Parts: sequence; structure tokens; C-alpha cells
Amino acid sequence: MNRFFNTLSLVITHISLGAFLFTSLCWQPKVQAQMGVWPMILKAEAKRGRAQGVISVGNQGERPIRARVYAEPFTYNDQGFQTLESEARDLTPYLQFSPKELVILPGKTRKIRVSSLFPPSLPEAEYRAAIFTERLEESSTTSVDDTNNLAFKVTFKVRIAVVFFVYQGNLTPNLSVKEASWNAQQKQIQILVSNTGKASVYPSVNWTLKQGENIVATSELPRQGIITETERHFLLNYPSKEESITPGEYQLVGELLWGDPNAPEKAAFNVNVTIPTDSGKSL
Repeated sequence: MNRFFNTLSLVITHISLGAFLFTSLCWQPKVQAQMGVWPMILKAEAKRGRAQGVISVGNQGERPIRARVYAEPFTYNDQGFQTLESEARDLTPYLQFSPKELVILPGKTRKIRVSSLFPPSLPEAEYRAAIFTERLEESSTTSVDDTNNLAFKVTFKVRIAVVFFVYQGNLTPNLSVKEASWNAQQKQIQILVSNTGKASVYPSVNWTLKQGENIVATSELPRQGIITETERHFLLNYPSKEESITPGEYQLVGELLWGDPNAPEKAAFNVNVTIPTDSGKSL
């Protein structure tokens, strides 16, 4: 049942705040991880225009959960996962759900069957959508700011997205690292990853930062999504908030890895990166 907690980082959206006026208040909602959805990524190949998948929804709470299912176009960019109003390879017009609304009893799991049906004229390509399971009941919490003697109430909706990729044809990604640079806002090193292939993918990154013959740092970046025929910056999470880096010229070498964990596809890179003189951490 730990997977319930693992998915909650994608959960909370549509937060609305009604309160007395206040100028300086830190608030962080305390939400129990009651609803879990898995898998987070679904992939299927269309055969004779049809593709199918199954989503599981679990309830770890003490009360029944009412939820609805719907889909939206999405992308991955430098801001991460984002839904869209429209998208060239939008899967949503071809999707059906069974059921569209459901009740999950405490301690139980329900299955949602997802299917797509393509018309014969649809060209070969990857089609994608984010499938949301959203609780129909709004949750709320009341908090008190003791410093300013204020009370406020927050209401929010909880929804979890599963991304669904359907492939019309034999499609593959094609990844490379175009450059490395310094992200002045985040004060970390980033790489520009390009996917010129016809399939989206979730590569991880093994990297080593060198200055001459000296190894400065080495680490691994967990999987990040990149959409077909796009470019996206991956932050390497280096240096961390507790670390610093000396300005100068460096070499960044490593590999992008994706696909089968036991026999992954790989794309090696070796790029230079300049750390500017104003790279220090802001307080």
C-alpha cells in the first residue's frame, strides 16, 4: 500500500483560499494520502486502431471516495508537467472510460478500463493524454495564524494524473544532449536534452563533472519526461543548497539511459559548461 503515498506528489490542484487579509503567512496543507492511482505511466500500441489500458484506484482512508475520470492534453517542458488547452497529438477525442464515475470503499481498489479507437485515416504518430481521477468531494482545512490573530479556511480538490501514450505505428525516441549551461535562477547546472524521435520517453541521467583530470562531482538524475520532437532542460540538482562551486570552465560527461532497465538504450554526451563568477547562492 506504500504506492498510495508515492503518487501524492502529483495530487493537489485547484487550491482556492478564502481568508481574512494577511500579509505574511506561511501555510502548508496537511492532507492525508487517502486515494492512490497506479500505474503513473500507461503505454499501448494501437492494433487495428484500438488500444487499451487499465488504471487502478485505491482508497486507504476510512470513508468511501467518490471520483470521476476525465482526460486533458499535456506536455513536459522546462516547468515540468503541464496540461494544455489543445495539442497536435491529443489523444482525448479518441478515449473512452469504464466507469466514468466510481465509488471506492475503504481499503478497496477499483479498476478503470481505458480504451482508444482511431479512425482509419489517422496518420502514424504518438498520441497522448493525461487521465485524471478526481475526488468529487471538496476537502477543507481551517488554520490559525497566532502571530496576527487570524483564522482562515482553505478548500481544495484532489486529482491524480496518469499519462497515457498510444502509438500508431512503430515509433522510437532519439535522444541527445545538445549543451550544458548554468541556470542563474536555480543556481544549478542544467543540460539541454533533445528528442528528435517519434516517441516520448523518460530517460535517467548518469553524469560526472570534471575540471581537467579532477572529478568534481558525480551523480544520477532520476527519470524525466521529454515529449517527442521537443527540447527540454534537465536540472542536475548540482550544486545543492548546501554546496558551492568555483567559477570556471568544466567538462560534463555522462549518459542518457531509457527503456529496459536491464538492457537500456544509451546516448553518451561530453559537453563543456561555464560556471560564471556570480554563481554564488543568494541568501
